[in-house]
Parts: sequence; structure tokens; C-alpha cells
Amino acid sequence: MLPQTEALLLEDVLLDARDGLVRSKQQLWYHFQRFPWNLENPEENPKFGEHSRQVRLRISQGLPQDHGSNFLPGSYHLDDRILPLDTMPLEVTPLDDRRLVVDAFARYRIINVVQFRQAVGTGGILTAESRLERILNAALREVLGSVTSNAVLSTDRIELMTRITESAKIESKGLGVEIVDVRIKRADLPTQNLAATFRRMQAERERMAADERARGQEAAQIVRAEADRKAVETVSEAKKEAEIIRGTADALTTKIFADAFGRDPEFYAFTRSLIAYEQSMTGSNTTMVISPNSEFFDYIKESEKE
Repeated sequence: MLPQTEALLLEDVLLDARDGLVRSKQQLWYHFQRFPWNLENPEENPKFGEHSRQVRLRISQGLPQDHGSNFLPGSYHLDDRILPLDTMPLEVTPLDDRRLVVDAFARYRIINVVQFRQAVGTGGILTAESRLERILNAALREVLGSVTSNAVLSTDRIELMTRITESAKIESKGLGVEIVDVRIKRADLPTQNLAATFRRMQAERERMAADERARGQEAAQIVRAEADRKAVETVSEAKKEAEIIRGTADALTTKIFADAFGRDPEFYAFTRSLIAYEQSMTGSNTTMVISPNSEFFDYIKESEKE
């Protein structure tokens, strides 16, 4: 594999399609190892290990020569870092036929230089990304079309993105690249549908609010009617008990007066006169026009004689 630093500039690249060998002047990459094999200064190369054995064996079988279609004269940029790929917003139709606009991005890297070169030709990265975008769009339509819009719009989309990544990874192998990750940045309704959707949502919320208000008013009326009924019953019961008590008291009063009259009629008459005097002289400005010989003053006259 090429060094994971910056995009590598190779000059007069020689490719071998049999096993992915890349040669640039006196440097050799075999099986995409991280560091190149130095043909000009062999002493700098590792002398032991499986990689060393494989490279030495491959060199003994012959290296690519500068003729044929595998020779790329001039300069050739090659980057094995993880590269970003932003796609154009894509309209998809989920399982419930509710159209959505999905904006996604992917990350990929070149894993087979020879296969990559054979697949994209001289178009390089631009051609590869154009084809990758078509692969990614197809994976998005396939996976998101198998679920409802609620699943796409939810915050938990990890499973969906994993399925999209695996599908795109399989389809992109022929380009000599590997899809590392696919992420959904945004999923919204189409612009032309937003206003209608918002109006529908507003109407639904208003209907729900009206239903709640109606149920609340109905419950309030029931509570008020029950309270009024209980109030009337309570007042009626209180009046009934008051009348009973008042009647009992009046009867008791009458009995007491009757008993008193039966025992001492003279005292009863005296008591009644005192009550009459009290009731007739209430207030601060009372005027009475009565004959001096009236029976009303009998007990007063008797008290003066005594």
C-alpha cells in the first residue's frame, strides 16, 4: 500500500495487471505494501520477513517494461488516503411512498492501483468518483426504498447506513476502491411538498386541539352540573333541618309559655307586658300616641303606686 501521507506523484508509472505491481522509476510497490521497495539501493530494503521474500521472488520473475498499455508516461497522481465523496441531493421513495430528499457522503480509498487504472483509464479520480456516486445513489435507493420514511427521518439510522455501506462496497470492488463509510447528512421532504405538509400538520394539530377543548368543556359542564346539584341538595337539606329545629323550638317556647300561664297567669301577663314595652320602644326616635288610661300602662302605674 502506498504511504499514507500525501497524494503521491509518480512519474512514468509501470503497472502489472497480474498481481498489482506498481513501478515508478527505481521504486516498487508490490501487493500495495505501505512502503516502497528501493531498486536502486537494495541495501535499504528489509532483508528478512515474508514481505521481503515475496518481493525478491517477484523481482526474479521480471518487472514491467516500458511498453504496452501498462506504461503511463509522464506524471501520475495516486492517493491511498481515505478520500471524501460528497454526492448531490437524491430524491428517494421509501416504502410508504412518501418522497424524501437525501443528502449523503461517503469515504473511500484506492486498494488496487492496477485495477483502478484499468477501470477509470485516464479519467483518474474524477471518473472514479462519478462512477462511485452512481453506485452510492443506487445503494441509497435500494436500502431506503425498503423501509418507511419514519425510519429514514429518525435519529437512529446506523443500521440503514451500514446496509448502504455494505451494498456500495460490493459494487465498488470492480473499481479497485473500497467504500469505507457512508453517512446520511440530511433527509427532508421535497421543497414543493413542505408547504402542503406543514399545512396538513397544522390542520391536524388544530383538529386535535379542538377535540381536546371540546372534551375539556364537556368535562367542565359535567363537573359544574354535579356541583350545582350537590349545592341545591345541601341547601335544601339545611333548610329542612333549620325548619325542623325552628319548629321544635317554637313548640318548646309555646309549651313553656303555656306552662307558665297555667301556673301563674298574673306573672305571664306581666312578662308579656314587658316584652311589649321592649318591642314598642326600640329605636332612638320612637313616638307613641296612647291614652293615659290605656291598659298598656297598667303595670307601670302599679309600679308607681308601690
